[in-house]
Amino acid sequence: MAENPEETPENIVEAVASASGDEPSEAVSATPDEGAAGETPATTEDASSRRERNAQARKAKAKLAGPRTLEERLAERKAHRATNARQRTAYRAKQKAKRAAAREAAPVVEEQPRHEHGPGRPKVRQGVVISDKGDKTIIVRIDFARRHKRYQKILRSSSTLSAHDESNDANAGDTVRVQECRPMSRTKRWRLVEILERAR
Repeated sequence: MAENPEETPENIVEAVASASGDEPSEAVSATPDEGAAGETPATTEDASSRRERNAQARKAKAKLAGPRTLEERLAERKAHRATNARQRTAYRAKQKAKRAAAREAAPVVEEQPRHEHGPGRPKVRQGVVISDKGDKTIIVRIDFARRHKRYQKILRSSSTLSAHDESNDANAGDTVRVQECRPMSRTKRWRLVEILERAR
C-alpha cells in the first residue's frame, strides 16, 4: 500500500505542482504519512469540499498545459461529449437487456378475454300514472322504499319521469311498466311497455 499510493485529487495536484516546478500548497499534505498522522494540513483538506478539490485540480492542470485556443477547447469538449454518449449508449443497452431478461424470466400470465361492450339491458320501472294531459306523454311516479343504514327506519321516497305513450292508452291512476329508451324529447327518456292495472 505504501509503495503504490491511491490516486486521489491531492496526489494529482501534488504531481502536477511538482511537474510544473511550483511548491505544493499548504492545504495539500506533502506525504501520505503526514495525512495519516492527522496534522492540521490534512484536516483542512478534509474540510474542503469535493467541488473545491476538483477546481484546484483543474486549475493546476490548466497551469501545466498553458493557454489553449478556442478550437482546442471546442475539440476537447466534442471528444468529452462523444465519450459520454458512448457510455450512455452502452448503459442503456445493458439496462434494456436486463429488462428483457427479467421479462423472459417472469411467469407467463394468460390474458383474460375482455367483455365486448354492448348496448346493455334497458332499465324497467313500475309506477303510477299521475298525469296524462300531454299528447302521447304520461307522467309516472316511481315509489322507493329503503332502510336507513344506521337507524334501520324505512324511508319512503318517490321520483317522477316522463314516458312516451304512442296511443294515449294510459290514464291517470293506472299502474304501468315503463322501459328506458332513446331520448324522445327534452324530458322523455322512457316509453310505456304495458298497463298492469287500470284505475277504478
